[in-house]
Amino acid sequence: MNKEEIVKLCIDCFAKQPKNITRCVVGQGNYVYIVEFTDKKIVVRCNEETGVYKDTIYWLERLAAIDIPVPRVLGRGTFGGYEYLILTYFEGKDIGLVYTELTAAEKRDIARTVVGIQNKVSALQLEDIPADWTWKASFVDDMLVRAKERIITNGYFAPEKVERLMKAADQLEDYFAGIKPVAYLDDISTKNLLIYEGRVTGVIDIDWMGIGDKLTYVAMTNMALLNMKYDTDYVTYLLEEMQLSEEERKAFAFYTLLFCVDFMGERGMRFMDQQVPVSAEIVEQMNGIYEKLWKEYVN
Repeated sequence: MNKEEIVKLCIDCFAKQPKNITRCVVGQGNYVYIVEFTDKKIVVRCNEETGVYKDTIYWLERLAAIDIPVPRVLGRGTFGGYEYLILTYFEGKDIGLVYTELTAAEKRDIARTVVGIQNKVSALQLEDIPADWTWKASFVDDMLVRAKERIITNGYFAPEKVERLMKAADQLEDYFAGIKPVAYLDDISTKNLLIYEGRVTGVIDIDWMGIGDKLTYVAMTNMALLNMKYDTDYVTYLLEEMQLSEEERKAFAFYTLLFCVDFMGERGMRFMDQQVPVSAEIVEQMNGIYEKLWKEYVN
């Protein structure tokens, strides 16, 4: 859905024309626009898939009920061949966009806030968990298989990097077996966590809920910051707040490697109308990150 269609949608829903529309380029699953009227701003999300926002609305309602700072739904429907969701707007930018501007004290405060949010989420009662659910089968194995398939298809990285992790996963079998189906926000890393004036203002783009080991959101954040060539102080503060055991720290190191090969698999792929950048420099950088992480993991 382009800007002209967003204008038509706004006239249809609000009987007035917006004065400014900005496309959000962070994220891969939806067309997202910030729409500004004279008196307010809203967020419009669009997708061609039928029923795509059913789970989003369900989780937004459940999270709002436990005082998680998530958007309210202002409208939903279909328009011009797209499903749309209209949400309240939060002031702020993705943490990855302001990370270098944050002080150490602000990073520590954000980490404390995020761990508190995740602790609230983990208390949610979950429904329809299969009796045979296991963390390794539902997450670890799926991630490894997907990464290997994408790496082979795209041809930029060596599949052997995933094969190393498949063997390493077998050594963590007992740890994975102890993971229970607990809810957590699994897609807040350097994106989807809004920061304004050094503080958390909102959590956005919640289309599903992670079920299992919440260490993975910290590992994804770690890998994202490494990929952006930023310091990982914020991750250090998250881990301090979580007070990990040695076994959990080993799992965290494994998960960071897991997201490394996941990021590798995405290079060169196209999501909607955006392609994930890839170049010789990017390949060299990511290979370097992987080897450094692997060396730390085995030592």
